[in-house]
Amino acid sequence: MKKSKKNKVLVIHGPNLHLLGKREPDIYGGYTLSQINKELKARAKKSNISIKIFQSNSEGEIVEEITNTQYDFLIINPAAYTHTSVAIRDALLGVDRPAIEVHLSNIYKREDFRKKSLISDVVLGVISGFGKTSYLLALEAAAGVLRNKSR
Repeated sequence: MKKSKKNKVLVIHGPNLHLLGKREPDIYGGYTLSQINKELKARAKKSNISIKIFQSNSEGEIVEEITNTQYDFLIINPAAYTHTSVAIRDALLGVDRPAIEVHLSNIYKREDFRKKSLISDVVLGVISGFGKTSYLLALEAAAGVLRNKSR
């Protein structure tokens, strides 16, 4: 029997997310990025999805990852670049692959400058405000989109 090809999901964590657990736990929660990644890997395994996880504080490195990595679906938390990065937006448009924007906090309940996303209108959807569960919901949504695509 032929083994089915695993779909590849790329998860990108933007700037300062390596500080989770230390940085503003009242906003971002007390869990670490390592704990989020561990849960994502376990959930991906259950869904028969291959997952690659990448974190960078550098806009250029994030653009390189978006444009040079092979994947079927992108989950991205652009963090502060959500509000400023035309380069990340253009990279998403350039690769034309399905993507979901994720945020731990509800950006619409925060400072005015955080309420504007340069990314949200070029992705399939946005999941915001559910802490680490935002990532898990995004992975579930990605799995559903990929399942429907393969039918």
